[in-house]
Amino acid sequence: MGSTENLPVSVVMPAYNAEETIAAAIRSLHEQTMEPFELIIVDDGSTDRTPEIIHQWSDLDRRIRSVRIQHGGIVAALNEGLEMAAGSCIARMDADDLSAPARLEKQYRYLEQHPSVGLVSCLVSHWGHKKKKAGYARHVRWINSLTSPGEIAIHRFVESPVAHPSVMFRRSLIDRYGGYRDGPFPEDYELWLRWMEQGVQFDKVDENLLEWRDEPNRLSRTHPRYSFDAFYEVKAKYLSRWLEKNNPHHPEVIIWGAGRTTRKRAEMLVQRGIEITHYIDIDPNKIGNKVQGRPVIGPDQIPENGTCFIIPYVARHGAHAMIGDVLEEKGYVLGVDHIFAA
Repeated sequence: MGSTENLPVSVVMPAYNAEETIAAAIRSLHEQTMEPFELIIVDDGSTDRTPEIIHQWSDLDRRIRSVRIQHGGIVAALNEGLEMAAGSCIARMDADDLSAPARLEKQYRYLEQHPSVGLVSCLVSHWGHKKKKAGYARHVRWINSLTSPGEIAIHRFVESPVAHPSVMFRRSLIDRYGGYRDGPFPEDYELWLRWMEQGVQFDKVDENLLEWRDEPNRLSRTHPRYSFDAFYEVKAKYLSRWLEKNNPHHPEVIIWGAGRTTRKRAEMLVQRGIEITHYIDIDPNKIGNKVQGRPVIGPDQIPENGTCFIIPYVARHGAHAMIGDVLEEKGYVLGVDHIFAA
């Protein structure tokens, strides 16, 4: 492609021992309808045929730029790619996913047409056995249900509201608010929470533009930075700051869920200055008792709306709908009187 000056889009793809999938991932970008763009592949010290496959493709397509670094993990690879990127917009792509032919064109056009939006994602499809990977399939359905800036923002404390390899964002966000940080937390979720805290608007192209694969060796399944505790720790950091600004009864909250796991996760808020006054639970063996010195009440004992702030921390499948219906019936408004955190 020649000069990389004034490029609209740089795609950053870290790769580590991806010989089985990277050729298909690159091919899906090679066949994009958009011109021009560059694909930056950061080989994170692979020990298989990944470097050879990258070189074969870079010989074929001059839009591909690659670098090999000493194995240091995904954050080091991502930041290396960002340093190399010349585009005004950055698209993410993993070495085991597939982009639809019009993905880059549609996302870039969306950012051009919506100057208030800083990051745009898209709908994603689930690759894999839907029964064996039922939890992953539910997560994909949930992500795909969030299709507006408001929905994405208000549900960001449930889970990451966008699939990392599906996003395209303005390079200026990194210059203004910083890029990926290394630490005992999921690097993408921390970045989304940090940017949204600064008021960055996230949106989605309401089309399926990425096939998101869930390979057994995917980092999100194997690395401790993606454990449940790691997610809840970083979530508690940003949620506690959100509550300080948005909870009219700060620092007091009521936690929905009195089970051991829920209490453990909610205590991460207490460590950041939040005070839990009550728990709500549907277990008759808990209702009327005290747990950790805090009274447990049933759903029929929830205080009148406007007198408290409730945080449902129950992650059980189907609990959101039930809790949401109860709170809505009692006049509670999402984002005003309560917010989901699991």
